[in-house]
Amino acid sequence: MSSIKIENVYTAYDKADVLMDVSLEVVPGKITALLGSNGAGKSTLIRSILGLTPPREGRISVDGKDITGAPTHKVIAEGIACIPEGRRMFPKLTVTENLRLGAFQVSDEALIRDRMEKVFDTFPRLAERRDQLTGTMSGGEQAMVSIGRGLMGGPRILLIDEPSLGLSPLYVKENFKIIDGIRDSGITVFLVEQNVRQTLAIADYGYVLSGGRVVAEGSAEALKDDKEVYAAYFG
Repeated sequence: MSSIKIENVYTAYDKADVLMDVSLEVVPGKITALLGSNGAGKSTLIRSILGLTPPREGRISVDGKDITGAPTHKVIAEGIACIPEGRRMFPKLTVTENLRLGAFQVSDEALIRDRMEKVFDTFPRLAERRDQLTGTMSGGEQAMVSIGRGLMGGPRILLIDEPSLGLSPLYVKENFKIIDGIRDSGITVFLVEQNVRQTLAIADYGYVLSGGRVVAEGSAEALKDDKEVYAAYFG
């Protein structure tokens, strides 16, 4: 099990800070949630971890190893995978082809096949549609492919950015159940969301981001009744 530690991070676009003095820890083997409304800086923090938008100040480490500003492929090599906001499918590729892209750093074909079968066990619907073009699938089915693709690299840490975005309540409930199971399998999860109720129902610990700053933190149970959570969303 692995952890991520973020210390006093400032990240800017065009010299304007989006993240300001952000510190938090993604706890090994748990679901750590980052809550916040649109524009709070949640996705920017994901980009900072992945090296896509490196911090101008502060430190990001995985199991004590500094990865601040490291190229994305080296961050992935540390056992981190990301399920991006909006799913980001390759619509003209099949389910199987999309899943294989998640194992681009794996050369062992037997291991790839084994992981793919585990994904199909987790998502039987994908097994039935393994040869279907993802562009012809529903949003909920594409979300399953996106989660499955993230698991194909055998990550120790999974970053999940807005998994409920654009999904029906039925698919949201189903996917959050899957995320809960991923944590139970021993994978550390960093869940970035604005769906407070669903997120705190499965998270172990959480942080609230507002205006680029962490304004509250605590156990999921404590955050359910925290006034700062309400203020971050509704002012």
